[in-house]
Amino acid sequence: MNTMSRLQSYLSAQSKSVALLAAVITGFLLVLPSCSLPKLQCAEQAPPLPDAFNGTTSAENSAQIPWCEFFSDPTLVGLVNQALAGNQELKIRNQEVRIADNEIMARIGEYLPFFNLGASAGIEKSSRFTREGAVEDQLEVAPGKGFPEPLPDFLVAADVSWEIDIWRRLRNARDAAVQRYFATAEGRNYYVTRLIAEVAENYYELLALDNRLQILHKTIAIQQQSLEMAEAQMQAGRVTSLGVQRFQAEVRKNQSETLIIQQEIIEAENRINLLAGRFPQRVERDAVNYLALNVRALSVGVPSQLLQNRSDIRQAERELSAAGLDVRVARARFYPSLTLHAGVGYQAFNTKYLFVSPESLIYNAAGDLVAPVINRRAIKADYLSANARQLQAVYEYQRIVLNAFTEVINYLSKVDNYGRSLEMKQQQLEALEAAITSANQLFLAGRTEYLEVLFVQRELMEARMVLIDTKRQQLVAVVNAYQALGGGGVPTIDLQPTSGAGNPPSAGEEILLEQPLQLRPGDEQPPAPPGQPQPELLPPVTDLSPPNRNDSMSSWRQQSQNATCWRTLAEDYLRRSIT
Repeated sequence: MNTMSRLQSYLSAQSKSVALLAAVITGFLLVLPSCSLPKLQCAEQAPPLPDAFNGTTSAENSAQIPWCEFFSDPTLVGLVNQALAGNQELKIRNQEVRIADNEIMARIGEYLPFFNLGASAGIEKSSRFTREGAVEDQLEVAPGKGFPEPLPDFLVAADVSWEIDIWRRLRNARDAAVQRYFATAEGRNYYVTRLIAEVAENYYELLALDNRLQILHKTIAIQQQSLEMAEAQMQAGRVTSLGVQRFQAEVRKNQSETLIIQQEIIEAENRINLLAGRFPQRVERDAVNYLALNVRALSVGVPSQLLQNRSDIRQAERELSAAGLDVRVARARFYPSLTLHAGVGYQAFNTKYLFVSPESLIYNAAGDLVAPVINRRAIKADYLSANARQLQAVYEYQRIVLNAFTEVINYLSKVDNYGRSLEMKQQQLEALEAAITSANQLFLAGRTEYLEVLFVQRELMEARMVLIDTKRQQLVAVVNAYQALGGGGVPTIDLQPTSGAGNPPSAGEEILLEQPLQLRPGDEQPPAPPGQPQPELLPPVTDLSPPNRNDSMSSWRQQSQNATCWRTLAEDYLRRSIT
C-alpha cells in the first residue's frame, strides 16, 4: 500500500514537472518571435522653417479673417455661398468624411467582444455500419426507449469571442482611423479654400473681360470717328483712299475681337456655374470700375502660423500621426495574441426537452494564445511597408510645408510687383491719352499722316488692355496669397467624429511619430520583448514639426464662433465628445 502511494506521488510530481516544462517551452516559443524585429530606416532631416517671409513679418495675419469679410464685394460673396452649397466635388468630400467616420466605427468594433445569438434545427440519420450509427443503436434515451430515427436536432445558443488587445494593436488601429478622419476633414477644408479662391479668380477674370469689351467698344467708336474724318478729307482731296481703307480694316479687326471676348465671357461664366453646381446661365453682376477694385491689404504674420492655418499642412500632420500608429499596429503582429471564446445554450432532439435544465444545457469556454514562429515573411513585409509609408508621410509633410512657404513668397512678391507695374502702366496710359488728342488735332490740321493717328489709337487700346490684365493678375495674386496664408478655411479644432473613440491626440498637441531616430539603415533595432515597456513615441525627423497651439486655441474657437459665414458648412458635422 505504501509502495503504491509513493508511486502515485512520484507520477503526480512527474506530471507537474512535465506540465511546468511544457509551459516554459510554450512561453519561450511565444516570446521568441518578438526578440528579432526587422531593421527600420530613418527619414532625412529637413531644413528649418525660416523666421520670416523674405524678411517680412507682421503682428496680424490675414488668414484669420473670414472669407466673407475679406471679400467685400456682395456679388462675389453670393457666388461663393452658392458654390459652397452646390459644388458636387465638395459634396463628394463630405461623403469621404462620413466614410472615414464609419471606419472609426469599424475599428472600435474590432477590439470589443463579439456576441452572437442563434437557433438551428435539423435532422440526421447515420448509417449503422459506421461508428456513429453503431453507437446510437446501442444507446437509449430512457429505459427501453431508443433514439428516434432519423434523429432531429434543435439548438438555441449564444457565443462570445473577444480578442484581448494586449499590445494595443486594435486600439492603435482605431486611433489611426481617428487621425485619418481628421485628415480627411482637413482635406475637405483645404478644398473649400481652393474653391473660394477659384470662384474669386474667375469672378475677377469675368469683370476684366467686361472691361476689355467696354474698351473695345470705346476704341471702335473712336476709330469710327477717325474713319469719318478720313473719308471727309479724302473727299476734300487731302488724303488718298489708302488711309480710309486702313481705318476700315482696324475697325473690322476690333469688331471681330469683340466676338472673341464675348466667347471668353461665356466660358468664364460657365466656369463659375460649374463651381456653383448649376447649369450654364448668365452670371448676374454689376458694372464696376475695374481699376478701382481693391481688396483688404494682406498681413502675412509669421511663417510658423502656416502650420496652424493651412489645412493641407494640418492634413499632413494627421496622416503623419496615423502612419506612426500603423507602425505600432504592424509591430504588434509579432507578439502573441490572446482570444477568448465562450458559449452557452440548449440542445435536444425534441422541442419539449429543449429547455429542460440541466439535462439540455450546453456550454463551453476556451482561450487561444497564438504567436507566429516560422515563416513570418508576410508580417515582416507589412512591418517594413508600414515603415516605408511612414517615411513617405514624413517627406510629404516636409514637401507640403515647403510648398506652402514657397507659395506665400511667390504670391506676396507678385502682389507687390504687379502693384508697382500697375502704377507705371497708368502713367503710360495718361501719356497715350494725351497723345491721341494731339494726333487727332494734327490730323485735322493736315500736319500729320493718318498712320500716326492709327498707331497711337492702337497703342492706346493695347495699353488699356494690358492695364486691365495687370489689374486682374494683381487681384488674383491677392486672392491666392490669402489662400496660401490659410485664409478661407473652417476651423476644425472642435470637430469630433460621430462614431466615438478613445481620446485621440487633439489638434493642439504635437503630432508624434513611431520612428527609430538613432538608427541608420544598416543598424539593428533593439528588441522589445513582451512584458517590458514599449518604446516611446519619438518626434518626427524634421525641424518643420507643428508648433504648440495651446496658446491660440481659445482665439481660434472665438473666431470659429464669430465666422457666421461658416455656419452652413459646420452643419455637416455632429460635434460631440469622443467617448
